[in-house]
Amino acid sequence: MEKSELMLEIYDLKKHFPIKKGLMQRTAGYVKAVDGVSFSIKRGQTMGLVGESGCGKTTVGRTLLRLLSPTGGRSIVDGVDIFSLSKKELRLMRPKMQLIFQDPYSSLDPRLPIGAIIGEAVAEHGIAQKKEIRDYVLKAMQDCELRPYQYDRYPHEFSGGQRQRVCIARALALNPELVVADEPVSALDVSVQAQIINLLRDLQEKRSLSYLFISHDLSVVEYISDTVGVMYLGSLVEFATKPELFKHPLHPYTKALLSAAPTPDPDAKTNRIVLKGDIPSPANPPPGCRFHTRCPECKKVCEEDAPAFKEHSPGHWASCHFAQ
Repeated sequence: MEKSELMLEIYDLKKHFPIKKGLMQRTAGYVKAVDGVSFSIKRGQTMGLVGESGCGKTTVGRTLLRLLSPTGGRSIVDGVDIFSLSKKELRLMRPKMQLIFQDPYSSLDPRLPIGAIIGEAVAEHGIAQKKEIRDYVLKAMQDCELRPYQYDRYPHEFSGGQRQRVCIARALALNPELVVADEPVSALDVSVQAQIINLLRDLQEKRSLSYLFISHDLSVVEYISDTVGVMYLGSLVEFATKPELFKHPLHPYTKALLSAAPTPDPDAKTNRIVLKGDIPSPANPPPGCRFHTRCPECKKVCEEDAPAFKEHSPGHWASCHFAQ
């Protein structure tokens, strides 16, 4: 059977968290952390997912892997709808899709040496025989630029960049095809960030990996991504190829994000767009366009009618009444 061109397809993904109140802990409402997100990633490509803190980026990554139970929607990985799988079937799919956690400090068990941390899932999923696990793990460490003598060392003996390499080695040891990287460089120094980003790109070329790269750093996203999605308050407001989005942003929120990105030229003049007001609560989003309470281009229609997320030019999607 010929494989599809798309590695990941997300349709109308939703994740709502109940708000419990009172002595009986009755449900008084829902926090709509992710509310109707759709996108796709081609094989061997990287999609950057950007937005300010609290917009739902991490929840998207964890829900599409079914680490969080979805409220609605579909997540199709390599042609398989993982939301419809039984626990046994999902366990067989786990090696194909892996997550690199944001914090390299708290995501590693301090009681285990890194050889055991990387080899634990390898043994659990039967990727290698018991007598072969050490050699297999050492090969995975070498691919992530870790040394053999570090096999028996504990996480507290490593720097932040080395710990993130351990996290990458742990994910890639299962030979995945899809990797969700949840802000993998946000806790690292700038010089180390460049090393980790280059490592991820090299591994992608060697193994034909597909990445969902979650970040709030536009310069990193511009460097590593093929396509970019912009999230605001649980919804995707714009999606396009990297060159198209950075040169011709359509949504006012995307324009504001790009205007806030620092430039390396100290003499360059930037037209900074300052957003006023506070981010609305995802438990009680405003009617109409969710961005209208902070949008500098807001009109009456924006307060009443929610704009459709539609294609304004080939491959360029946006949810704005005045995207043109």
